[in-house]
Amino acid sequence: MPQRNPGRASIGFVFAIVLIDMLGFGIALPVLPGLIMTLAHVPIAVAAEYAGWMGAGYAVMQFVFAPVIGNLSDRFGRRPVMLAAVLAMALDYWLQAMAPVFWWLIIGRLVAGATGASFSAAYAYVADVTPPEKRAASFGLMGMAFGIGFVVGPALGGLLGSIDQRLPFKAAAALAFANFLFGLVFLKESLPPESRRPFDWRRAHALASLRALRQQSSTVLWFVAALAVWQLAYIVYPSTWAYFAIAAYGFSTREVGLALAMVGVTSALVQGFGLRMIVPKLGERRTVFLGVAGLGTAAALYTVATTTWEVYLAIAIGALSGMVQPSISAMNSKAVDARSQGELQGATQSINSIAAIIGPPLYTQTLARFSGPHAILNLPGMTMLLSAAISVLAMLLFLKGASLLGKAPQRSSSTSQ
Repeated sequence: MPQRNPGRASIGFVFAIVLIDMLGFGIALPVLPGLIMTLAHVPIAVAAEYAGWMGAGYAVMQFVFAPVIGNLSDRFGRRPVMLAAVLAMALDYWLQAMAPVFWWLIIGRLVAGATGASFSAAYAYVADVTPPEKRAASFGLMGMAFGIGFVVGPALGGLLGSIDQRLPFKAAAALAFANFLFGLVFLKESLPPESRRPFDWRRAHALASLRALRQQSSTVLWFVAALAVWQLAYIVYPSTWAYFAIAAYGFSTREVGLALAMVGVTSALVQGFGLRMIVPKLGERRTVFLGVAGLGTAAALYTVATTTWEVYLAIAIGALSGMVQPSISAMNSKAVDARSQGELQGATQSINSIAAIIGPPLYTQTLARFSGPHAILNLPGMTMLLSAAISVLAMLLFLKGASLLGKAPQRSSSTSQ
């Protein structure tokens, strides 16, 4: 079956789903502390603790719902599942904007985690409509949406929150609803009826999905494991980088904001444009090597940096790490057939969400042990070095999967069983 051409509008809708979800997550960050303090009537220290539990709940919901949404998209098609998810996202952000009591806000963040699991259907859509040799670049475009959201979301949230504490949530709701209306008109289905498969609740969780997918290719388990471990390495940036910059370099709030903007911009450029030039020349395997080397080099530079320009050099080199996830995901998508792309992406997103539960306490505790007056050793860069070590493990898992892929014929998503 030839690849279906959905048109630029449909690809734009999928890009917007990822972007709006990241914007919605980031836009809330500046106002959540104050909103929690107001609704729960607690001081900032307790509000921070509540926010940590809410963040863990958000990740748990993604773990649970990513396989469900992915499997539903294999049964009913990508279009209705994504439209339902983005509409639910809009309603949920409005619920959070109107929350009169704290438990409303908790429910809203949990539902946001569930609707954010629509990534699985979005990535499956991209696999449906993209030739195998171009998938790394297309997945990189989704990564570009993450980068843009990482930069624009908190900045927009801070700006709107200075006007009204609840305005960021209303803005996120408006963006999501506008994207729903756009998709209702322009989004085309990417999965034809003959390539769909029955929905089975017994397969709608990560472990069952992986067992089923392993029957198609043993490489799937290795690649999913590599992606999960890589996510654990990469999550060092959103979980601790701001605190690390203050501990290691004495950055002010403004300097931290500018540096994080640089992280988002360079990451977006590498994933949105760099992958399109690098993968055709190097191939996915060498691109993964380059990305892991970029993260390791950046970690070393962060550890020894003493000036601001050295920190920015580390950020620029570290942006190469943004090529790893799209490259591994592209190779993994080739290992299963068209009817299983949603199941694959759902299982992958679900397993990856574990990193969002484990990563923040791992890195924050490491930073606490290696900085401050009671440090075992005054080396804040240990968080970055730990991340680099974990990335090497991810590369070893990837290499094992890649070696198995070379011994068996690859599947294309354009074929079905």
